[in-house]
Amino acid sequence: MELWVEKYRPTTLEEYVGNETIKNKIADYLKQGSIQNLLFHGVAGTGKTTLAKLIAKNLNCDLLYLNASDERGIDTIREKIIPFASSMSFNDVKIVILDEADYLTPQAQATLRNTIESCSKTTRFILTCNYLERIISPLQSRCQTFEITPPSKQEVNYHLIDVMKEEEVDCSANDLQNVINTHYPDIRKIINTIQGSVVNDEIRIDDN
Repeated sequence: MELWVEKYRPTTLEEYVGNETIKNKIADYLKQGSIQNLLFHGVAGTGKTTLAKLIAKNLNCDLLYLNASDERGIDTIREKIIPFASSMSFNDVKIVILDEADYLTPQAQATLRNTIESCSKTTRFILTCNYLERIISPLQSRCQTFEITPPSKQEVNYHLIDVMKEEEVDCSANDLQNVINTHYPDIRKIINTIQGSVVNDEIRIDDN
């Protein structure tokens, strides 16, 4: 069974909910066919990774995606990112998405800073993090930084209603609101909770 957070992950800016000012800036980049090095920060589950993947999907690029919570050391930079960034490409640009970059060690961040500079002609980097203060200043200064804020509870509610219509499942307005209130602003947690509560095409929320 496919996870709803992946099945209904936005693939265009029109589908992406919230952060209108940032969306307008990204739209300008996509029209140009190129981006700056970007750093998205904000609380968990609010769409940082979704926006990063959306950008890459709408550019003619080679993509390397890494999650720094799994690969946080300097070897990741040396053995995966540098070979990718320095290799030949037949597309317009190469993009490295480094998810949860605040898990990188300080040594790995310092090496990444130098890599961003040396590969600037061919490669752009998109970093995401929950805690901006864990990213070293020299690395922050090499990226355009955006704070990703969660969509409103009303916007989340409308999005969930659309998802449930697509899945042909029912849920009471009260149960839906309770789940949103409990887990907001973690949109990923809200969607996973709703999907995990489906029984016979109906959302059944445990009172606990």
